[in-house]
Amino acid sequence: MRKKLPNWNWVLIVFFTLGTGQIFAQLNLNEKEYFETQGLNVLVFSNEYNGFFFDEKNAGIELIHHGMRSSTGGAVRLQNTPEQWDLVPSLVERTVDRASNTIEVTTRYEQLDFTSKIIVKAEGKGVNISVHLDKPLPENLQGKAGFNLEFLPAAYFEKTYLVNGNPGIFPLYPSGNTRIKPISEKIPQFAGHSTLDNRGEEEFIEPQPLASGNTIILAPEDPYHHVKITSETEISLFDGRSLAQNGWFVTRSILPANKTGKVLEWHLEANTVSNWTREPNIGFSQIGYHPKQKKVAIIELDKNDSPSQSASLYQVTPEGNTIEKANNKIDVWGEHFRYNYVQFDFSDITETGIYYIKYGDQITNTFPISDQVYKTAWHPTLDVFFPVQMDHMKVNEAYRTWHGRPFMDDALQAPLDQEHFDGYSMGSSTDTKFEPYEHIPGLDVGGWFDAGDYDIQTGTHCLTITDLVASWEEFGLERDHTYINQENRYVDIHRPDGKIDILQQIEHGTLNLVAQINSIGHPVRGIIVPNLHQYHHLGDASTETDNLPYNPDLEPFESDGVSSGVLDDRWVFSERSPYLDYRTAGALAAASRALKDYNPSLSEECLVLAKKLWQENENMPSQDSSSGYFARFLKLSEMNASMQLYVTTKEAKYAKAFESKIWEAMDESLDRTIDIALHAAPHMDGKFNKKLKTYVQKYVDEIDQLEKDNPYGVPMFRRPGWGGNHGIIDFAIANYRAHKLYPDLVDKEHVFKGLHYIFGRHPHSNLSFVSGVGTKTKKVAYGSNRADFSFIAGGIVPGILLMNPDFPENKENWPFFWGENEYIVDIGASYIFLVNATNELLNEK
Repeated sequence: MRKKLPNWNWVLIVFFTLGTGQIFAQLNLNEKEYFETQGLNVLVFSNEYNGFFFDEKNAGIELIHHGMRSSTGGAVRLQNTPEQWDLVPSLVERTVDRASNTIEVTTRYEQLDFTSKIIVKAEGKGVNISVHLDKPLPENLQGKAGFNLEFLPAAYFEKTYLVNGNPGIFPLYPSGNTRIKPISEKIPQFAGHSTLDNRGEEEFIEPQPLASGNTIILAPEDPYHHVKITSETEISLFDGRSLAQNGWFVTRSILPANKTGKVLEWHLEANTVSNWTREPNIGFSQIGYHPKQKKVAIIELDKNDSPSQSASLYQVTPEGNTIEKANNKIDVWGEHFRYNYVQFDFSDITETGIYYIKYGDQITNTFPISDQVYKTAWHPTLDVFFPVQMDHMKVNEAYRTWHGRPFMDDALQAPLDQEHFDGYSMGSSTDTKFEPYEHIPGLDVGGWFDAGDYDIQTGTHCLTITDLVASWEEFGLERDHTYINQENRYVDIHRPDGKIDILQQIEHGTLNLVAQINSIGHPVRGIIVPNLHQYHHLGDASTETDNLPYNPDLEPFESDGVSSGVLDDRWVFSERSPYLDYRTAGALAAASRALKDYNPSLSEECLVLAKKLWQENENMPSQDSSSGYFARFLKLSEMNASMQLYVTTKEAKYAKAFESKIWEAMDESLDRTIDIALHAAPHMDGKFNKKLKTYVQKYVDEIDQLEKDNPYGVPMFRRPGWGGNHGIIDFAIANYRAHKLYPDLVDKEHVFKGLHYIFGRHPHSNLSFVSGVGTKTKKVAYGSNRADFSFIAGGIVPGILLMNPDFPENKENWPFFWGENEYIVDIGASYIFLVNATNELLNEK
C-alpha cells in the first residue's frame, strides 16, 4: 500500500477511538471559515439560499463527510420536508469567531417578519447547534417553524438508523406515511407544492415522520456516514421524497412557542475514519486520444496525501495481456481550491490500441488511442438527445416511446403583472393583440424542450439554431439516422428517412420561432405551464396538459371533445424585448442559409422575418445600453444579428452595423465577444482581419493566464450556481476559430483541452460529462427521466459546481442538482460543433 502521511495537527487532537477503527476528532475553524478535521467539514452558511430558485439543496449548515457533501439545508424552515419553491430564509449576518471556534448566523423570513439566530460551536466529538429567538415565535408559525438538517438519500440507501435505540432501514423508495391538509393550514405565502382534490380545490400533502425521539443515529454500521444527533427536544426523521422525488431525508425539531433566548439545542457528532484520505482522482479523456494529441492525465490529490513519484501506462493486447508502455515521472502542478494536482504525460505513446493508467495502487478503466476516437462522439447527441427534446412530436425509439405528442393545446396569453417561476414574468402590457388567458393559435409546432423541464425558451432556441447552422456550414454533417415527419408529428430514433438530420433539427427549431412571429408579431420570452404542480411534472410530456385548448365557456373538467374547461394550457410570456428580437433575427438569418435547398419556402420566410425584426428595432428609440447585465447581452445579440444578416445577404449596412460595435465590445469583455468577431472574420475584409489579430494577441494572454489559474487551463467557474461546461465548450470553439485564422498565435491544443475536460479530465471524478459517450460516462442526470435515476444518451450536463468556498462537486448518485446535471439543448449544439472541429484539426493533412 502506498503510504499516506497523516495530518499531524489533527492527530494531536484525536481523543476518542472505537475498536472498529472509527474516530471522533475535534473540529476547528480553518482560514476559509468552516469547521474542519481530517474526513469531515462542517460548513455554516458558506453558501446562501437562492432567492430566485429558492431551495437548491446547497445552502445553510452542510456536512462534507469523507469527501462527499452528504448533508445540507441546516436552518430554521417552515415545512417538515421543504420543497424547492418553499420559502427560504435570507442571511442577515454571519460572524466567525476563530478564537471561540464559533460561527453565528442571523436569518430572516422577510415575508413573515420572523428573525432567528443560529450558533454553531465546536463541541467534543462534533458541533453544538443552537437556535435563539429575541421574540417569541409568531402565532402563525407555531407548530410550523423548526430546525431542519437534511441528509442525501443516496448516501444512506441500503443503510439503517436508530431512533432512541429502535432500529429502522432507510427506504430505497419512499414509503413513509403522509396526510392531506387543507391549504388554509399552510404558510400563507408563495410556498411549495399543492395539489387539487376531485372538486378542483387546493390541498397539500404533509409527510409524517419515519420515527421520532431524542437520539437519532444514522448509518451506525458505516464509519464513512455514521452521524449521531441528540437533543432534549424531540427530533423527527422524515423522508422528503414522499412529497417530491428530489426530497432528502430530513431531521427536524419544532421550535417551542412562547420562549425566547436559546429555544433549541442539538449535539451533532459525525464519525471520521482514522487517517482518512480521499482516493486520487485520475482525470483523463474517457473517449481516449488521437495519436497526434498531447496526452496528459491530471491527478487530483487530497491535501493530506503524498504524491507518488511516477505513473504508468499499460496496453491491453488482443490476447488480454498487459504491457507497460510508459513509466514516467509525474510533474507537480500545485494547489487549487482544496486539492493538490500532479500531471502524468504519456504523449509519446501513439500506437493504436487499448490502454489504462496505473498510479500507485489505482488502475483506471481502459480507453483507446486511435485516429477514430472523435469521429462518432457527436452521434448520440444528434441521434438521441435532440429527438427526445423535440416538442409537439411523438418520439419513439425501438420498443420505447419517449413521449407522446405534447402541448397540442398551445398556448394562452399569460396574465398581466405576473411574477412566475423559473424567471418568467409579465408586466403591465401583453405587447400583443391578445387578452390574458386568450388562446393564441398557431404555436403548436416545432421547438425543443429547453432542458430537463418542458418549457420553450426562445433565447436558448436561437443559440441552438445558430450553432447547428455553424456545424452544417463548417463540416457538412450529412448524417441520416432519424425519421422525422412534421405532418404526422412523429419521430423514430435510429430510423433513416433519406433526409439530413441536422437540417431537420434546424427546421424544427425554426418552425417555432417563425410561428411566434407570425402569430404574435414578435418573438417571446418563452412558453411555460401555469402551475407549479405541472412544472415539476416527471413523466410523459404529453400528459402535462390534456392537449385540448382551454374554453372558458366550459365548466372545470368539462370537455366537448375539441376543447376543455381545464386551465392547464401553457402560457406565452409575450413582452417584447430588443434582446430577443435581435437574437431571433440572427438565428433566422442563419437558418435561412442552411434551409435554402432543404426547405426553400421556410428559408425565404426566415430571411424576411429576420430583416423585419432588424428594421423594427433599428427604427426604435435607442436604449441606454452602456452598462449592466442586460446591456451586455443586448449588445451581443445585436452584433450577432448584424453579423448573421451580413453573411446571409452580403448587404453592406449589416457589416457596417457590426463593425460599429464589435471593437468597443471586445475592449469591454474580450472573452465574451471574441468568438463573434472570429466567426465573422472569414466574411470580412483584410482590414478587419488585420485589426482582429491585435485582439487575438491579447486573447492569447487570457488563455495563458488560465493555464496558471487552474491545472486544466479552461474557464471552469464563471457562472454562479451553474457548472462551467458550456463556457468551456464555447472557449474551445473560439480557440478553434482563432487557430484557423492565426495558427501562429493559437495552438490547436487549446481546442483539444476543452474536450479533454468534458470527457473526464476534470475535478471531483473522471466521468465523461456526455451521457453514453466514453468508457465511463454520466449515467444519472437531470433530464426529463431523472426520477428513474437514468440518462438520455448524448445529453451534456453543466458539470462541476463550486460549493463555496472550495468544494468542486458533481453528483453521480443524485440527479436532482440542475446546476450540475441538467441537460440543455444549446450546449448540445455547441458540443456537436466542437467535436467535429477537433476531429477536423486532428485528421487534416
